[in-house]
Amino acid sequence: MDHYLLWKMVERMSVAATLAFLLSQFAIFRRMIYRQGSLGEQAAITIVFGLIGILGTYFGIPVGDALANSRVIGVMAAGLIGGPMMGVSAGIIAGGHRYLLGGFTAFSCGISNVCEGLLAGMVHRYYPEKLIPWWMALAAGIVGEVMQMGIILLTARPYDLARELVDAIALPMIVVNSLGVAIFMLIIKTAMYTQEQVGAEQSHKALDIATKTLPYLRHGLDRKSAQATAKIIFDAGGYEAVAITDSNQVLAFVGVESAHHSPDTLGLTSSTRQVLGSGEMYIAQSPIGIGCACVNCKLASGIVVPLKRANHVIGTLKLYYTRTNAVGQADKVFASGVAHLFSTQLELTEIDRQAKLVVRAELKALYAQINPHFLFNTLNTITSLVRTKPDLARELLIKLGAMFRYTLHKTGRIITLNEELEQVRAYLMIEQARHGEKLLIEEEISPALEKCRIPFLTIQPLVENAIKHGLQPKENGGRIIISATEVDEDMIINIIDDGVGMDVGGRCPLTAPAPECIGLSNVHERLRGQYGAGYGLSIASVMGRGTTVTLRIPKKMVDEGDECA
Repeated sequence: MDHYLLWKMVERMSVAATLAFLLSQFAIFRRMIYRQGSLGEQAAITIVFGLIGILGTYFGIPVGDALANSRVIGVMAAGLIGGPMMGVSAGIIAGGHRYLLGGFTAFSCGISNVCEGLLAGMVHRYYPEKLIPWWMALAAGIVGEVMQMGIILLTARPYDLARELVDAIALPMIVVNSLGVAIFMLIIKTAMYTQEQVGAEQSHKALDIATKTLPYLRHGLDRKSAQATAKIIFDAGGYEAVAITDSNQVLAFVGVESAHHSPDTLGLTSSTRQVLGSGEMYIAQSPIGIGCACVNCKLASGIVVPLKRANHVIGTLKLYYTRTNAVGQADKVFASGVAHLFSTQLELTEIDRQAKLVVRAELKALYAQINPHFLFNTLNTITSLVRTKPDLARELLIKLGAMFRYTLHKTGRIITLNEELEQVRAYLMIEQARHGEKLLIEEEISPALEKCRIPFLTIQPLVENAIKHGLQPKENGGRIIISATEVDEDMIINIIDDGVGMDVGGRCPLTAPAPECIGLSNVHERLRGQYGAGYGLSIASVMGRGTTVTLRIPKKMVDEGDECA
């Protein structure tokens, strides 16, 4: 072995190692490592690796009419990191340049570089989720350089010169270049490990912040909780500004430029609106990316992450720097971790609120059915019927008892539509006995829907509301129609009355219920909490002509989910 050639190549290899370290510090390169790079970024990194290969050629050591070089390090690193396409492309760049330089091995070296890039890319496919280990990179480098020597012997002419060249450069190039490829990957892996350590620290920081903000977010996302939360994140250090929004406005802004980004000043930035619409994290590395309406805003880069509840975006968390291109991998880990913890806390808060609504609605319904006023009127009606209509009186007593048992046993359950309607019919029979011909009931129920699942006490509060607030104020009473149909994958239930109507535009009972009329809003919130924002109640009403309350829930049969009991 030519020891002089060996040590000279080791010196050249150190250049590739230095380049590996420098590359690992760039965000675009780290995105490539994590398989997150765009096509444009992949193309840019491929060119960089091709240039590293060209640099290896220029740092080559003349051996006769050829070069002992480290060109393969850049080419194979491209394939090991980015796959076959990047490896072959880098091989074409570096190999094409070598071919243009001429010499009796020009064609052989060009072809071997493309083949080595392809080989490295094939190795990459066996490690789709992680970096290639150094020992595999070493083995791939050895195979690649042996393959290059074979290609030189097969294609370079005259053969005697090719054989003489291979005898001189084979061992130094195989040893040094394979080690170079391994060291290149090892340096990158070490840099990535450092990034992961930073990520772990950021996750710990996120958990600490989540613990401190828990008492505030327990009350939901409003200006008070948002302001306290943003202040805690800002005080933790690292960011020039922190903001929290809901789906319509800025709730809190702490730090640089808080004067014009605070609530009630500027509206939402374009980047915030994009996240609210897409539900995906957004990274801005320049003021243009942030999209602030203020021309002189000092915020230069930032990251916007969605806050979600039940998979619906309800707001955003925004972290800002006053430097361009300042958002790195650690910021992504921190922001996504904090947003996930906040979203979980907000969802738990909503679940707790929904549970309280359910209990409140059920207790109200139970009280309405057994409170002294209701019980007195019902028993008084039954008493008056004992002598004149004993059979009806007996049936009403049975219905009254059935209502009590039903309420006590079915509270909190998922039942069939038919079971819910049986409860409604029992309630209406008692009301009809009290009001006589003033109360007319019609049903238009599709038989195919009778076994669909529906939350307990969903329809009865709507019927009760129609009687109490729609028909009772009318001197002559009126009619209630209960209909159930299916539209696509949903079940639509309508409670229609021809009563006095209501001014929905002036005060909608779903969003601003009166203290004595919370039944509709309770049912609406329960359904939205259980099925999502696209479901619940809607109201159409005309003063003096009547009201239609429409209930929309997903159409699910009994055997598709929880058993009804």
